[in-house]
Amino acid sequence: MKPGTGQVSCKVPGEPGLLPRRCKGLLLLLLLGLARGNQGPQALTAAPRSRTPSPGASNLWNIWGRFPLQPRPQEAGPRCWPHVFWSESQSPSFIFGSGTQLTVLGQPKSAPSVTLFPPSSEELKANKATLVCLINDFYPATMTVAWKANDTLITQGVETAQPSKQSNNKYRASSYLTLVPSQWRSHKRFSCQVTHEGSIVEKSVSAAECS
Repeated sequence: MKPGTGQVSCKVPGEPGLLPRRCKGLLLLLLLGLARGNQGPQALTAAPRSRTPSPGASNLWNIWGRFPLQPRPQEAGPRCWPHVFWSESQSPSFIFGSGTQLTVLGQPKSAPSVTLFPPSSEELKANKATLVCLINDFYPATMTVAWKANDTLITQGVETAQPSKQSNNKYRASSYLTLVPSQWRSHKRFSCQVTHEGSIVEKSVSAAECS
């Protein structure tokens, strides 16, 4: 057999030259798959449950019928890219394996603008202390936030919201650090550190600066 070619053989004992019905169906599916080969990546989607295979259908037919191939848009890229999805801004993003993401940009990159707010006096009177870090005007949407106290990473009491799109097609997000007033008044310097596209933007504040 030559590379890139194949042969399909279907025979019925005692009936030479006659193709059984389920073999004809398999040949038709193979031809359809070849005809769709130039339409980009193929995604497996579950078929409706109402489709019940005939009692005489083979196991191969049953499995194939549950997962009909649906073509993706031709712009999505070569067939060898296993996972393809469209981002909110309609820029295609491609994921390789389980952890590497490539985003095709639809507009120029934009560094985030970061603003850090200390706890309000009213909140401190209520025995609470929340620092608010606002991150605005960044693109693309992927970024990470880290909180530090005197350059020591803080993981307790941190809550970061997912980025959302602004009217200018850039993104914004917010992150919160919840403390008790005694921690805030300990004269430590608290920092909100935003990492975006390999660059770091950091803002800091302390109780001594706000007194």
